[in-house]
Amino acid sequence: MTGSEASPTFRLAYVPGVTPAKWVRIWNERLPDVPLVLVPVPAADASDVLRRGEADAGLVRLPVDRTVLSAIPLYTEATVVVAPKDHVVTAAEEVSLDELADETVLHPLDDVLGWEQPPGEPAFERPATTEDAVEHVASGIGLLYVPQSLARLHHRKDLTYRTVLDAPQSDVALSWPEDATTDLVEDFIGIVRGRTVNSTRGRTPTPPQPKTKAKRPDTPAKRKPAAGKAGGKTAGRNPRGSSGGAKGAKRGKPRGR
Repeated sequence: MTGSEASPTFRLAYVPGVTPAKWVRIWNERLPDVPLVLVPVPAADASDVLRRGEADAGLVRLPVDRTVLSAIPLYTEATVVVAPKDHVVTAAEEVSLDELADETVLHPLDDVLGWEQPPGEPAFERPATTEDAVEHVASGIGLLYVPQSLARLHHRKDLTYRTVLDAPQSDVALSWPEDATTDLVEDFIGIVRGRTVNSTRGRTPTPPQPKTKAKRPDTPAKRKPAAGKAGGKTAGRNPRGSSGGAKGAKRGKPRGR
């Protein structure tokens, strides 16, 4: 099943560190009849999950294969270094890679920052996961570079983190198979882009209503003057409209006695 009009659900994959809660809430408000199913996936597997059609869209870390997947960048995460709370790097709020050059650095196999070898002295072996690497940091084996959201996800009371000013950063994007841009995918795109429910760019825009011109009130036609009558006063006529006759005769010369 895919996220289309024939499917009653929309499946959203998401990678560790990404929190889709806000967008899920908006989805549930706008499309209460279409359940949104969350599909947690490892960052390295996200593209394959989308290509195989096991999710309709995903919140993933770039890069993705743009030959088959579409992607809309959403935000960029700062990179931090995870260290024990009593480590010297915690003395400042921010550090540079040069300041960490002599530190032993862990490089998990599921690293999402994309470098061949993080700056610093490599640890004896590579942990299988970021979670394992965090455990090694707590054991005092070395430090760890991760996007800030992963540091929060694997938070421990005995560890802290500091922003690394000049480290590569991680871009989070909404991605989906290019040949499966369904109506429900368009709905979710509208949500993450902040479109309103009445946006004309949504898949069900309200058609514009034709404008109707206000009807002008009928104005009474001017009466034409009757035949033989002029619009104004006629010279030689009585101001009262009389043209002579019986009354006019009474006003002639007085009769003699």
